[in-house]
Formats: sequence, C-alpha cells, structure tokens
Amino acid sequence: MKVELNLESGMRLAGNNGKGHLTFFDASENHGGDNTAASPMEIFLESMGACSSIDVLNILRKKRKTINGFKVVIDGERAEEFPKIFTNVKIIYTVNSPDVKKEDVEYAVKLSYEKYCSAMAMFLKSGCSIDTECIVIN
Repeated sequence: MKVELNLESGMRLAGNNGKGHLTFFDASENHGGDNTAASPMEIFLESMGACSSIDVLNILRKKRKTINGFKVVIDGERAEEFPKIFTNVKIIYTVNSPDVKKEDVEYAVKLSYEKYCSAMAMFLKSGCSIDTECIVIN
C-alpha cells in the first residue's frame, strides 16, 4: 500500500492513493492552516469508524438483514500532552432496519472490535479504550 501527499497551499494537503481517490487535510488557524478540510486526527477517527462500519455492514448483510439506514457517531478524547494520542473513544452505531435485532448489531460490532478492524486494533494497541453502544431503529 502506497499513498502520496502533496501541498496545495498553506497547510492544506491532498492525499492520493494512486487510484485517483483524493483525501484532503488541513490544520486549524491555530496551527497555521485555513481549516478547509478535516485534520489528520479527525480523519483517523473517521477511518476507524469507516473500517468498523464496513465490517458491521458486511456481517449484517451476510445474515441477510435489511439495512435502511446506518450511522456511526464517534467521540474521541486525546491526551493533554504531546504526543496527543487518543486515550478514550466512544462509538455509537445506529442501524435502521425492519429485521435487525440489537443483539445482531452487538455481535457484529464485537467481531469488528476483536477480530477484523485493523484501524480499531491500532487504537487499542496504543492503549486507547474504546466503548461502544448499539441502537436499532425498527
């Protein structure tokens, strides 16, 4: 896996994965940026959420469940001192489905947490605690 980052202006960077997919990064005004894109740490949280979401959706769909809507909200707390790593993360998974039970989502989240999600594993191996909550709307 190889990616490239190019400076556009100020602190704004364009990441390219070589397949033509672009990801933009910027810093806040406090750090010399223009706040025109997500920060690297925000994208790190988004990446973990996306990685786990793909796992959860795949598991539910393999159980032939109907997914009408899906949302993940992540709240991350960081250390006060440098390096300001994430110390605690809360992830709330909300599934809108006529046939999914809360236990189905909890099982899928557990598999993602314990086995499949590489991004989540990196958070855990850094010492970050991760709390999850599952909500089902029928």
